[in-house]
Amino acid sequence: MPGTGVQELTPLTWTLSNKLTASLILLGVTPSEYKNLKGLQRENLRDHMTDLELIFTTLGEASTTAIARTDDAVGFEQNKSAAVRGGRVAGNARKELETQTGKNVVTKQNYLGLKAKPVLLKEALKKKTKK
Repeated sequence: MPGTGVQELTPLTWTLSNKLTASLILLGVTPSEYKNLKGLQRENLRDHMTDLELIFTTLGEASTTAIARTDDAVGFEQNKSAAVRGGRVAGNARKELETQTGKNVVTKQNYLGLKAKPVLLKEALKKKTKK
């Protein structure tokens, strides 16, 4: 995925961006609650996100970056405000998609689990053609 400039943020802004936008975007759950939903222990959250979860998380982080830069945010409170506003942008987009599709973006599905299913299907097809 092309860089969004999110990684260029200061450590303070980056931490706020991750925690606050994740909370706002991912159905109002904290990163810890998200890990519980996915059945994760110490694994990286991004490695287990579905495509849509990752897209909306990235939208929140990129929106936070754009807002912080536009506002020339300095310090905790200004960066916190930018993170909340950036999370709201992505949260609104997520809610609109959920309205249009009738499905939740955040689910118990795990990307790594989804990734393994095509391999199993491929193996089943091979076995079927050998018979």
